[in-house]
Amino acid sequence: MISMNTLLVIALAPLLGSAIAGLFGKQVGRAGAHWVTILGVAVSCALSLQVLWLLVAQNADPFNQNVYTFFEVGGYSAHVGFMVDRLTAMMMVVVTFVSLLVHVYTIGYMAEDPGYQRFFSYISLFTFSMLMLVMSNNFLQLFFGWEAVGLVSYLLIGFWYKRPTAIFANLKAFLVNRVGDFGFLLGIAGVLAWIGTLDYATAFANAANPELHSTFSLWSGQVSLFGHTWQVLSGSVEVQVISFICICLFIGAMGKSAQVPLHVWLPDSMEGPTPISALIHAATMVTAGIFMVARMSPLFEQSEAALSFVLVVGATTALFTGLIGIVQNDIKRVVAYSTLSQLGYMTVALGVSAYSAAVFHLMTHAFFKALLFLAAGSVIIGMHHEQDMRKMGGLRKYMPITYITSLIGTLALVGTPFFSGYFSKDTIIVAAHEAAKTGGWVQQYGYWAVLLGVFVTAFYSFRLLYLTFHGRERFRDAAPAHAHGEMPHDDAQPETHHEPDVSAHDGPHIAKADAHHDEHAHDDHGHHHGPVEPHESPWVVTVPLILLAIPSILIGFFTVGPMLFGDFFRGAIEVMPAHDTVAAAGKTLWHDQHGWLSAAVGFGLHFYGSIVFWMAFAGFAAATALYLFFPDTATKMRHSKVGAFFTRILENKYGFDDLWIKGFAGGGIKLGKFSWKRGDAGLIDGFFVNGSALLVDRVAGLVRQLQTGRLYNYAFAMILGLIVLLAVLVRMVGA
Repeated sequence: MISMNTLLVIALAPLLGSAIAGLFGKQVGRAGAHWVTILGVAVSCALSLQVLWLLVAQNADPFNQNVYTFFEVGGYSAHVGFMVDRLTAMMMVVVTFVSLLVHVYTIGYMAEDPGYQRFFSYISLFTFSMLMLVMSNNFLQLFFGWEAVGLVSYLLIGFWYKRPTAIFANLKAFLVNRVGDFGFLLGIAGVLAWIGTLDYATAFANAANPELHSTFSLWSGQVSLFGHTWQVLSGSVEVQVISFICICLFIGAMGKSAQVPLHVWLPDSMEGPTPISALIHAATMVTAGIFMVARMSPLFEQSEAALSFVLVVGATTALFTGLIGIVQNDIKRVVAYSTLSQLGYMTVALGVSAYSAAVFHLMTHAFFKALLFLAAGSVIIGMHHEQDMRKMGGLRKYMPITYITSLIGTLALVGTPFFSGYFSKDTIIVAAHEAAKTGGWVQQYGYWAVLLGVFVTAFYSFRLLYLTFHGRERFRDAAPAHAHGEMPHDDAQPETHHEPDVSAHDGPHIAKADAHHDEHAHDDHGHHHGPVEPHESPWVVTVPLILLAIPSILIGFFTVGPMLFGDFFRGAIEVMPAHDTVAAAGKTLWHDQHGWLSAAVGFGLHFYGSIVFWMAFAGFAAATALYLFFPDTATKMRHSKVGAFFTRILENKYGFDDLWIKGFAGGGIKLGKFSWKRGDAGLIDGFFVNGSALLVDRVAGLVRQLQTGRLYNYAFAMILGLIVLLAVLVRMVGA
C-alpha cells in the first residue's frame, strides 16, 4: 500500500534541499549546497523506485487522495492532492533519476562558477516543480506545477544573467511558453465550465457526457458594442465542446513540449549551462506536455478533430526540425534539434492514440538524450569550452569514455536493434503505419513524416559523431584559421545568423576568472591563441555518463513487453478499441505471446526486414560517406547553388524566428509606437489635453477683450443691455 507520507517526502525533499542551498548557501558552503540537494533528490529517487515496485511487483492499488484543501466555494474545492498510478510512478522515477545524475555531473561542470549554490538551488527547485506536475490529481495543481516549471526554467536558462544573450534566451522561452499557457488555461476553464470539476477522476468519468459532444458558436459573425449589433462577417463557426477543450489543452503542450510553431525557444535555451540543458531537454520540462496529453487520454479519445490536430503538429515537428539539425555546427544545438524531432515522434504517437508508445519513448528518450547532452558538455570541458564541431575531430583517443558513451547514445537515438530507442521509436512508426492504412491524408502525412525522419535522425546523429570524434584533429589548426577569418576545411560554411547566437557561449564552469571573464567566470569560448589539447573529463562528469549509458542500452529490452503490449498502463491510459494502434502494431511486431524476451527478439528480427532499417542505414551510410571518407564532397555540396539554397532555408529555420521576433514581437512594438504617437500623443495629449487647453485659452482670450478697465466701456455696455431688455419687454407686451 502506498503511504501518503512517502509521497509527501518524495515531493518535498528536493524543495527542502533547494531552500537550504538557496537561503543558507553562504553558511553551508559549496560542498554543503551540493550535498544537501543531491541527498534530497536521492531520497526522492529511492522512494519513487519503491512506489513503482509496489505498483508493479506488489500490485498495489493506485493512490488518489487529497492532501490539503485551501477553500471550498459552491461545491468546488481547491486542494493539493496526489494521483499516483503506474504512469505517474514511471515519470517520478525518470525525473528523479535523471535529475540525480545531473546534480552529480554539475559538481564537475560548475566547479568554479561563483553562482554554484544558486545553481544547485534552482535545479532542485526544478525537480520539485516537475514532481508536483506529474503527481497532481487535479487541473489546478497541474497548472501550478506547469507554471513553476516554466518559471524555474526562466531562471536557469538565464543563469548567467549579465550576459545579454542569456536574457534574450530566457525571455524568449518565457514569452513563447506564455502563448501556449494561455491556451492551456482556456482548456482548464473549459473543463470547469462544461464538466463542473477540476478533479481528474471526476472529469475523466464524465468524458463521454453527451453535453461535451454538443457544439457552441465560437464566432457568430457579429460584434455587439454599446447596445448595438453589427454584422461583420456572414456565417458562424461552430465548435464541438470536447474538441475545443482538448485543442486548448494541447496548445499548452505545444509550448512546453516545443511543437511547431511554439518550438523556437528550445534551441536558444542552450544559453543555459549544459546540466540544465540536459534536464530541460531530457526528462522534465519538454516531456510535461507529452505526459499531460497521455494523462488526459480519456478526454482526447472523445475528439477525432483534436487527435488529427495533434498528429499534424507532431509530424511537422518530427521531420522539419530534424532537418535543421543537419546544418548546425554547435554540438549542443544539434542535440537540441534532435530533441525537437523526437518530441515530434512522441506527439505523432499521441495523435494516433498510441499513448503507451509515446510515454514509452518518453522514458527511453530521457536516458539517451540526457546522455548525449551530458556527453556534449564533457566534450566542451575537454575542448576548453569550444562548441563548434568544425574545430574538433579525432577526439576519441583523447576522450575514450566520452566517445563510447556518445556512441551508445547515438545508437539508441537512431534506433539500433536492442538499444532502448529502437523499441519505442519503431513502435511509433508501425503504429503510425497502422493508422495510415485506415485513415485519411492526415494519417498518411504522419506516417511518411516519421518514416523520413528515420533517415534524417541517422544522418545528423552520425554527422555529429564523426565531426567530433573522428577524422582529422582540426582543433590543432582551428585557432590560427579563425584568426585569419577562415573556417576549418571540413564542413565549412559561412554563418548567416543575424540574431544573438545564444548557443555559442556556454560558460566556462571550471575556468578561473581573469581579465577575459566576467564575474560569472565566463570563458572566452574557445577563442584561444594556440592549439588546444583535449582531455578526458573528471569522474564526477564521466560516472553519470556511464550510469546513463546502461539504461540507454537495456531499459527498452526489459520493458517493451509489459509497457507496450502488457497491462502496465491499465487504468492510467484509456484507448478506444477502434483507435488502439499499439495493439495493431503488436500483431505486426510481436507474434509470440510468451513474454518480454520473445517480444525483444521479435522486435530485432522485424527490424532487419523492414523499411525502417533501410532508412536508418541510408542515413548512416550517407553521413559516413560525406563526413568520414569524403569530407570535401560535403563542403562542395553545401556550397553548390542548390545546396546553398536549402542550407540557407534551414539555417534561417524556415523563418520561424523572424516570424516571432520581427513579426509578432516587432509588430507589437510598432503597434505600440503607432498607438503612442497617434493615440497617446496625437489623440489623448493632442486633442483632449492640449486641445481642451487651447480651446479654453482661445475663449479666455476673446472674453478678456471685454474686460478693458475703462468706465465708459462698462457704462456703454449697461446702456446697450438696458435697450435690449426694453425692446424685448415692449415686444412681449405688444404680443
